[in-house]
Parts: sequence; structure tokens; C-alpha cells
Amino acid sequence: MFQEIQQRIQTRFVDAVREAFKLEVAAPTLDTPPNLEMGDISLAACFELAKQLRQAPRKIADQLIPLLSSLEGIERVTVAGAGYLNFHLDRAEAAAKLFAQRVGKTQGPAQAGPAMPGKILVEHTSINPNKAAHIGHLRNAVLGDTFARLLRFSGSNVEVQNYIDNTGVQVADVVVGFQHLEKKTPAEVEALIHTPSPRFDYYCWDLYARVFQLYEDDKTSLAWRAQALKDIEEGHGETAALAELISTAIVRAHLATMLRLNIQYDVLVQESEILRLDFWKAALEVLKRQKAIRFESQGKNAGCWVMDLAAPATEGESESAEAGDTKIIVRSNGTVTYVGKDIAYHLWKFALLGKDFGYAPFHRYPDGREVWRTTVSGQADAPPFGRASAAYAVIDTRQSYLQNVVKAAFHALGYHDRAANLHHFAYEVVGLSARCAAEMGITLTEEDRQRPYVEVSGRKGQGVKADDLIDTLIARAAEEVSSRGMAEDAAEAQSCARKIAVAALRYFLLKYSRRVIIAFDFKEALAFEGETGPYLQYTIVRARNIFRKFAESHVGFDAAELSHAVSAEQMQQFYKGSDAASFWEITRLAGQLESTVAQAISSEEPAVAAKYAFRLAQAFNNFYHHFHILSETDATRQQFLLYLVCLTERTLTLATEQMGIEIPERM
Repeated sequence: MFQEIQQRIQTRFVDAVREAFKLEVAAPTLDTPPNLEMGDISLAACFELAKQLRQAPRKIADQLIPLLSSLEGIERVTVAGAGYLNFHLDRAEAAAKLFAQRVGKTQGPAQAGPAMPGKILVEHTSINPNKAAHIGHLRNAVLGDTFARLLRFSGSNVEVQNYIDNTGVQVADVVVGFQHLEKKTPAEVEALIHTPSPRFDYYCWDLYARVFQLYEDDKTSLAWRAQALKDIEEGHGETAALAELISTAIVRAHLATMLRLNIQYDVLVQESEILRLDFWKAALEVLKRQKAIRFESQGKNAGCWVMDLAAPATEGESESAEAGDTKIIVRSNGTVTYVGKDIAYHLWKFALLGKDFGYAPFHRYPDGREVWRTTVSGQADAPPFGRASAAYAVIDTRQSYLQNVVKAAFHALGYHDRAANLHHFAYEVVGLSARCAAEMGITLTEEDRQRPYVEVSGRKGQGVKADDLIDTLIARAAEEVSSRGMAEDAAEAQSCARKIAVAALRYFLLKYSRRVIIAFDFKEALAFEGETGPYLQYTIVRARNIFRKFAESHVGFDAAELSHAVSAEQMQQFYKGSDAASFWEITRLAGQLESTVAQAISSEEPAVAAKYAFRLAQAFNNFYHHFHILSETDATRQQFLLYLVCLTERTLTLATEQMGIEIPERM
């Protein structure tokens, strides 16, 4: 609701400048005055106008005030300092509208708006289907899932994709392990898949590390990898069948792991179909036709198809040996590089390839939501996937160079608008604190203990499997639930522990800027005080307990009716009385949810939303300790305090929903 007022101010200011000075200006940037007594929204645009109009900023502001004062939702406009325009909201009216939006029975789902046009694709997780997920994958998935939730809250049409590289080197390595180290047939591997212990994705985790060690010890064994990769890409024979068996089983394990963190997908895009349906051949023809790539007949890249890059590779690039003025797209032996397949995939995302996948249902979530998977033929009634107006790829910073090559390809093809809407949602790696690594059984050297974080490596078998981390978090949370007496029975205790553990993990991965390397720590994440997921949950439970206790002595109490319990005149008095600053501070903060979500989307930084939720929780707890709500003797004042509790609880609940955090019954 406050976002609407801000947009109204910006629109009216543009109109007012046009009317007063016959001048066209852009929508001004809004700010907040140094203190609430000076106003609620500040505007410094008169200083910029002074250069064009050759008038003092304050004189310009004085001329604009009459054209701005009748703005809906604004009580008055004042001039401060040398020419700042300060807008004072009608606080009682703003609070009433915000309450109706958050709590009113006739209101539809809250959303931040304005929605982004068309369909927005968010590709995240994209784990190689060769072993169990680890903690680094969780940061990717939590960032992507939260960003998709924020987009949906803004009203955007969002499609969540998970790219499955089921024909790559990592899958080939596990196939090599089964064929050459363990001498297992596809039937024996399938039996392993259905064996409950050890879990198949865990079994492959260990096998993958053994294969990596094999390559280190015997370089000639790399020929097995090359042959397996060729057989898998061509899709023929027992090797390809084994790769399909393994990757499908691992993908199902990954879906189960991510569901534990409330993460779901719409479609799984498999690399095998990009090959089988000749997506790359179609993309190659487009690139050749538009002269986006050229054939090198001499020099170090002789026999290759290369693309000229408009700009040098950015920091964090991979494949640095090929970084420079050109990028090899097709090698001299005719095989396509990884980025070539990625170009084809991204052209499909924007419906620029002239080809589409087939689709078939792959998995149904407990809530009935269907996950589809790409196929060669597929079902005729499949949803229309792809066809994006904007696409976000959640991929770590080490892949920045390759993502820039894809964008360069779009520019080379003349798709400049699409290139601008192709976003690399980059993030840094996540490691473990030394304390956490030791608790998870990782052997540490003294040097490891001195480092800011402990790196994990799936190839070396050193790391923390995602499910092990989640299990440990749940066990630690269960200890807290038991010691604090939070649950009435074992089932509730388990549910409560799971929700607390998920909140702890998700918030920890979200509260840092995605550009920061983080070290996960159990003790820090699970704390009930400070900037943590459990603190947010505890705050909401505290607010709900107030209503529960109040309802015990007030039969038929309905929080939605609080809007009628305090008259407009009484509301005005509360927002102008001795406690007005405290009341308005929490109201104003609760009204910033939508603008905060918009900021998180525009900056591509979910941490903005996480930090906001923490600030609101802090403000509410300060309010709770300052005002004794349930023991308040003035009935009208008590109703007003409950009004603010309800407003905050509903806002904080919406904020935590965007982070995938569920709220326990008790804490």
C-alpha cells in the first residue's frame, strides 16, 4: 500500500513540474527524512531542477507545494532545508488501508506489483545427476526458489526450471565406476537403486570419488571416460541405458532432498533431449546464417568455429585458457563445447530456436503439483513451457565467463532486447565453519582450522551431503524443542523441529548478499535470538499467542473485526498522541513489504527481503516489551494495540512465506 503512495507521489511530481514549469522530467528518486517528525517520504529533485530552471531549490519547492498537497493519502507537504520536499502521510488512513489489505476478509492475495510482463523463467539447482546433493547446491536452490517466490508475490507469471545435465562428464564418470570398478550390469545397478541402504545417491557419491582417484592414479583410464561420454551422447547401447538409469534415479533423490526445504519445480530440462532433438544443429545453423560465428582455417584455432566476444571475460570466469577475443563454439573434431549447448538452450527459452521439446509428467508432489520432464515426443496436452520474456539463471560466479558468452551470442545474433533480459543470477560458494565441519566428521588440519571457511569437494569425497546436514539440523532443533517443552506429543515435536531446521538453514543462506562467500555454522543458524530463521518464527508465534490468550477470555474474537473496533477519530488520536512515534514506526515498517520485495527483485538480491523481515521482527519485539497488551486496562487502547499486533503478524507471515519458512504452532 505504501508502494502505491510512493508511485502516486512520483507521478504527481512529474505532472506538477510539467504544469508549473512546462518541463518534462523523469520520475524522481524518493528517500526517507532523517526523522519521522520531518515526514515520511522525502524528495530532493528540486536541487536537480535548480540547474535547469536557474532558480533556488527552495523557491522551486514552494511553487510545487500547491500542486502536490491534495495528493490522496498525504496529510500535508512541507519544505525542509534548502529545498527538500517532505510528504507527511495521513497515518490513520494509511494504517486502515494497510490493515484492510493484509487482514480484510474481502481482500485477495497480497502482492507487491507491478508484475513483470510475459513469463519469467527462473532456472536453478541444476545439479549434475551423478551423486547426492551437497550444501553448495542448497545455496543455489534456496536463492532460486526464494527469488521465484518474490516474483510470484509481485504478480509475475513464473516458471521454475531445473536443468539436468544427464549426458555430461560427471554422469559418465559414475558409469565408468559401475562398469570398470564394480563390474555391475544395468540389472544389478537397478537393484541397488531399490535397495534402501545405502541410499543410491550416497552410494554414487562414494563411487564418484573413487573414480576421480582412479583417474589420478592411472591416466590411461581416462579413455574409459571418453568412450562412455561418446556412447552417452550418441544415446546407444548399454552405456547410454545405464546413464539414463543412474541419472533418473539421482534426479528423483534430488527432488526429494529439495522438497524437504519446500522447493519445487515446474519442468526438468534434460540435456539428452537437446542432443536427441538436434537443438544444437538448429542453433548452429542460426549462428552461421547470422554470421555470429566464423570458421578458423589457420592459427591455434584452425578447424574450429569461433565467436568474437564484444567484451573481455569478467572476473570469476572459468575456462580461462580460452578467454580473450574469441570463444571456441565447435572444436576442430566437430564436437560442440558446453557453451554451444547452452546457447541452444537459451535460444529455446526465448522461443528463438524454431524447435521445442516433448514433455511428459515425471513426478507429482504431495500437494498435487506436477513436475514435467522433457522427452523426444511427449504428451499433446503438456503445458506450454519456455517462451520467456525474461530469464534468470542461478549459477555460481565461477560460470560468469560462460554466461557472458551466451549473452554475447544473443547480441551477435541481433537479439539485443533478449540479451538485456538474460540475467546471470550469480552467487558465491558456501563452505562450512571449522566447528561445523568437525561436527560433521570432516578431518581438519590445523591450517583448515585457521581458514575463514572449510571448502567441500565432491570429487575428493570431502563434503557434507545435503540430507545429512538437514538431518543434523533437525536433530539439533529437536533437542531445543524438547528442552523448551514446545510440543505436546512426538508428532508435533518432529514437525516443529523440521520447520525450525528448515527456517534456520534457509534464512542463513539468504541473509548474506549472494556475492559473499559464506561459512555455514549450526550454532549460529539455530539460535533463537539474533538474525536467524528461528527468531522470525518465534516472533510470529509470540504474536499469535497474544491473540490466542486474548481469545480465551473474549469468545468469538476475530482479528479481522479489529478494523471496526477503533473509530477513525480514535485512530487519529493514537497516531498523534504521546506514543505516536512508536505506533507509526511499526505501522510504517509493516507497510514497506511490497516496496522491499520490489527492491529485492530489481537488485536481484533476496537478502534485501531477509533483512527486512528481521528488522520487522526486531521492531515487533521492542513493541511487545514496551506495551503490555494483554494487561492493558483501557479497552479502546487495547484494541488498537491488538490492531498493530495483527498488522505485524500478517506482514511478517507474508515475508517468511517468500523465504519458504513455515511457522510452528508453538515455540
